[in-house]
Amino acid sequence: MRPLQDYRGRGVVVGTVTLCLAAGWALQTPGGVSLVIPQANINATVAQNILLSAEYSCRGVATVEWKHLSSWGTTKIAEWKSGSYINVSTEYKGRVTTFDNGSLQLLNVGMRDAGYYFITVTEEYGTNTYGTIVLSVYEIIYEDLHFVAVLFAFLAAVSALLICFMWLCNKSLHLFQKKMTHKLTASTTEEIELETIEC
Repeated sequence: MRPLQDYRGRGVVVGTVTLCLAAGWALQTPGGVSLVIPQANINATVAQNILLSAEYSCRGVATVEWKHLSSWGTTKIAEWKSGSYINVSTEYKGRVTTFDNGSLQLLNVGMRDAGYYFITVTEEYGTNTYGTIVLSVYEIIYEDLHFVAVLFAFLAAVSALLICFMWLCNKSLHLFQKKMTHKLTASTTEEIELETIEC
């Protein structure tokens, strides 16, 4: 038979563990929301469509809100609650598409769309989480491409003119050589005839 003290020690340990588990369960909030941002930095060119990808999970119903912060200020883009409502600001009407997982597609981006995009996911129990995406927008500079095309055309034209000039020079040289040969032949024939006459 074991001493009574062993049973008391085990009882204290079991009681403490049970009390801790009960306290943890009681303090646990009924909700809880998590958010994953797969791509925190996005590079785009003007007039491109981009996806601000996000994925949240929670036990209750959540409200998703997207805001844009740039050197021009902060603008609320959209706010929606799954299966309930979607509010899109007038500045972004017709340019955004919302998704149930929290993602936002922005159509036809411009230079003013560059900046920081903040997503806030708030669960009905008050729990919320945040995420940030940085968007860089670059302009395609067609002037550079135009300059290269013009330079290429100019060089092609100059090389064609040089080739034509070299061909003309070559032809002229051949004609000149032919004339000189003909003159030399004629003068040699004359000299021979003169010598024959004198003799």
